[in-house]
Amino acid sequence: MTQPSGVDLFDADRLRLVEAPSPPLSPEERRVLDDAWDAAVRANPALFDGPVAGCAGLEQEGPGRLVLTWVRATYRFYVLRRVPGATVGLPSLFAAVVQPTDDGRLLVGRMALWTTAPGRWQLPGGSVEPPPDGEPLDLAALRRHAARELAEETGIGAPADDLTLWRVTRGANGSVGVLFRSPPRPAAWLHENFAALTSSEHALGRAPELDRIALVGSPADLVGLAGPKVPYLEPVLRLAR
Repeated sequence: MTQPSGVDLFDADRLRLVEAPSPPLSPEERRVLDDAWDAAVRANPALFDGPVAGCAGLEQEGPGRLVLTWVRATYRFYVLRRVPGATVGLPSLFAAVVQPTDDGRLLVGRMALWTTAPGRWQLPGGSVEPPPDGEPLDLAALRRHAARELAEETGIGAPADDLTLWRVTRGANGSVGVLFRSPPRPAAWLHENFAALTSSEHALGRAPELDRIALVGSPADLVGLAGPKVPYLEPVLRLAR
């Protein structure tokens, strides 16, 4: 269903992933892409043009049954979405975790200043990487990816098998997120794990990807969080209560 924020949230009992050919580019489109990427790197030298799985489509094939079409690409393809008049724009594919507390609040994190979305509040998660050639990208792979992102960003170790498929979100630009729900945890335990991760990263001379976490119980709680929020946060909070 489409939310007032312009985000689609789909019930997801089953998700089937289908690989499609990479998006073709004409020589002119390739030049525009490379120029746009070079400009983006000059603005943010931390950008990395690594492999990524982009979203080529999302369709329903029955109640709670979705088909997600994906392609192999690299991060530079995403900059075309910000180029006026570009005819090729690849939506992103990400996996994220809905981590509740024992009292029903959800954990959200703020992206650090050095990231591609500085100051943005979102669920723990990240872009999906494609598997090696010949290996499938399936729901189990997405679940493992979500568990890894949760641990890397918050210090919360959750076995992949503990994560259950919850919803699939699609933004106004076509980007798709696969949301998994983790078992409830005590609020103090969540904060302790994040503090331990932050301390460990700083001791190694690294800046954590999330510079802050918060526990929110309703869309009204988002008002008190300074900075931009991903559009799916408000509808997710309404459904997760």
